[in-house]
Amino acid sequence: MSRAGVDLVASPNLRLQIGDRLTIVGESTAVKNVIAILGDEAKLLTSPNQVAIFLGIFLGVLLGSMPIMIPGISTPIRLGIAGGPIIVGILVGAFGPRFHITTYTTQSANLMMRQFGIVVYLAGLGVDAGAHFFETVFQSEGLLWIGLGFMLTIVPILLVGFIAKYIFHLDYAHNVGMICGSMANPMALNFANTTVESDDPSVSYTTVYPLSMFLRVITAQLIIMLFL
Repeated sequence: MSRAGVDLVASPNLRLQIGDRLTIVGESTAVKNVIAILGDEAKLLTSPNQVAIFLGIFLGVLLGSMPIMIPGISTPIRLGIAGGPIIVGILVGAFGPRFHITTYTTQSANLMMRQFGIVVYLAGLGVDAGAHFFETVFQSEGLLWIGLGFMLTIVPILLVGFIAKYIFHLDYAHNVGMICGSMANPMALNFANTTVESDDPSVSYTTVYPLSMFLRVITAQLIIMLFL
């Protein structure tokens, strides 16, 4: 079975969703009976359900802008436009079918949104970071910050990757996807997907990314409010 370009192994607990592509093996009569129940109209899946997509974005932005009060802290925190849509996406993916919310998106539209999001993200980083890049880097404090940033990013990645490989015996595809998700780094995931033929890095990325992004958004605000 294939769902959104990811191959899934059939099991009794697996729930079918709109857009799933099944490979059925059996006698012709049995296959026709299954087709009569599940359908065999690929043309009906050529257009994504835009209502569910934009409803999820709207609810995510709304949730991200809502203030959340924490006991002992006078200033409320917010999930932001990154954390809010992630939480809503998880909730819609888990409970959407129960409320007949179809979140099916074609593979081409899915890939287009991924690449477009990465391009816009990189463009935003370049505009913000490029304005004073050279005058910041080529000074003593700038080089110090680069060194500290290198230590804070490279060392934990190498340490976690070593532990995942040699202690938990995680294969390369799942290991690199998990590391990309822990960094909340879609650019690294885009490169990782080019190094393997399967979608295992993306699957591993999605299992880690929501928690990592949530902790990063909340932790940054807590540090600012507690120590500044």
